[in-house]
Amino acid sequence: MKSYFLYALVLLLSVTACQNSSNQAEFDRRKSPIAIAKLNHADTYIKIVYGQPYKRGRDIFGELEAYGEVWRTGANEATELTTTRDILFAGNHLDAGTYALFTIPGKDRWTIILNSQLGQWGAFEYDSDFDVLRVDVDRIKKKDITEAFTIQFDEVKNDSTSIIMEWDTTQVKIPIEFTTQESSTGDTSS
Repeated sequence: MKSYFLYALVLLLSVTACQNSSNQAEFDRRKSPIAIAKLNHADTYIKIVYGQPYKRGRDIFGELEAYGEVWRTGANEATELTTTRDILFAGNHLDAGTYALFTIPGKDRWTIILNSQLGQWGAFEYDSDFDVLRVDVDRIKKKDITEAFTIQFDEVKNDSTSIIMEWDTTQVKIPIEFTTQESSTGDTSS
């Protein structure tokens, strides 16, 4: 009986050590810090969680991140966008929920992708069959350099804002419009 107890204890300690090792390995894989962009407006909360890589003297778009290739839109895990209410995302209806946010950088235009497959590491297993929405937006060339990849929200005006992504000399804006609960359910009564 004592040997069984000792065996069980050793097994338990081994499993715990493996889990801690696995958690440490996941942490060690992350080379960039996690950042959050968030916005509250009326009854809607939008949050974007992303890994924040740094330029570190590298040429970013067209080099480190190839034009025409799906990008995780940051570092580490694929970026995730959560909205608590339906919104208009670049003029398209988007249901409340959480989505993986991928992009396809281009010299002049970017494709923004919202995908329902969550928890991905990078874009290595990206599958377009899970795309919920794809939109194209213009790339804006900036004069100044943004060292850390940054996602933020523009000031809310007239129930609209923009998601602004910046890195190196590139800026991309995605227009967002908020809908009231009545308009998103079709209730037009006064």
